[in-house]
Amino acid sequence: MMDTTRASAWRAPVLLSIGIVAADQATKHWAVTGLGTDREIEVFWTLQFNLAFNSGMAFSRGEGLGPLIAVVATVVIVWLLISLRSESSRLSMVGMGLVIGGAAGNLVDRLFRGEAWLRGAVVDFIDFQWFPIFNIADMAINVGAGALILNMLLASRRPAPELSTDAPRTEERESA
Repeated sequence: MMDTTRASAWRAPVLLSIGIVAADQATKHWAVTGLGTDREIEVFWTLQFNLAFNSGMAFSRGEGLGPLIAVVATVVIVWLLISLRSESSRLSMVGMGLVIGGAAGNLVDRLFRGEAWLRGAVVDFIDFQWFPIFNIADMAINVGAGALILNMLLASRRPAPELSTDAPRTEERESA
């Protein structure tokens, strides 16, 4: 029987992931239907909403590698879901939830926004004009990765747990 606190801890990042995918897909739907290819909306300073399709990976690198990117994203999602079972830090759970949600949001585009399975392009629409254009899923991946890195740095600064004093020390065993 699964520990209920472990099950509820696992549930939170999964629910966060589902929320990220829902927000990502809703905003992408709005971008595709509301912006089209000929409309830009100026928001503030250099921020504008501008529809673009990315068949590559981050920053439009790897054009045409969509199927490979989709397979790698699927492996990452599965690996992170499995890793959730053994994780205890809230920060890393949130980070994993964000990365899973972001990867899944962009994976949905690759699966369903193209002429063939895994040949779809990711919808991007948040454009600062001085930074690569991106979407909600991309933000979740980057913030989640930052949270995981921060958690790793914080964990490395924690003191190591002390060894049990019940076991005889190496010197004591060797002299006996």
